[in-house]
Amino acid sequence: MTGVVDDLAGRLVVSCQAYPGEPMRDPRTMSQVAQACVIGGAAAIRVQGLDDIRATAAAIDVPVIGLVKEGDEGVYITPTLDLAVACAEAGAQIVAIDATSRPRPDGLSFADVVAGLKEKHPDVVVMADCGSVDDCIRAEKDGADIIGTTLGGYTPDREKTVGPDYEFARQAVEACEKPVVVEGRVHTLEHARAVMKLGAHAVCVGTAITHPSTITSWFVSAVQDAAVQDA
Repeated sequence: MTGVVDDLAGRLVVSCQAYPGEPMRDPRTMSQVAQACVIGGAAAIRVQGLDDIRATAAAIDVPVIGLVKEGDEGVYITPTLDLAVACAEAGAQIVAIDATSRPRPDGLSFADVVAGLKEKHPDVVVMADCGSVDDCIRAEKDGADIIGTTLGGYTPDREKTVGPDYEFARQAVEACEKPVVVEGRVHTLEHARAVMKLGAHAVCVGTAITHPSTITSWFVSAVQDAAVQDA
């Protein structure tokens, strides 16, 4: 377990996810995107869905951070113990789990899920997806191996920032002994450098690398703005 976490130190994690209904919402496509990211130097790949986990784990030789999303509000990132176990059994060496204090569909606490998962899969690494510093502190106490700032700005605890929530990242690093992976709206090279300088163990980038629809829309807006200004 320690080796997997240590291997992420000072490295880039890439999230390869597509939204339902998008052309890239296909396990084979996501596994191919993951392979391309590994060629570029990604130290781990974060993927959503059991089929994506299986396909990606079979295609790459770096750790897979697996999760399952159910719904789009409340606790929806690996919301139950059964899904956490399923992620591990699909090939995820690291399982990402919502670590907020919000009610979970199966009635268990985050601590219960961590304990239940590790009882069945002692070597699995748990990444706690947190939305506040309190979440981070509690998740560390409850057995998480990695603390993620994934949900910063996506719960009522913090306002959503434009770009990374640097304050949240700094506070999480200062509050936790466990490694902190900064994730959430890291859209530029400068963003990535800045969060690493705050003491992050690693940085996770998704949209800016693996979501062409969003990346294209950024360029479209820039081109249209320039055209209007030149008119």
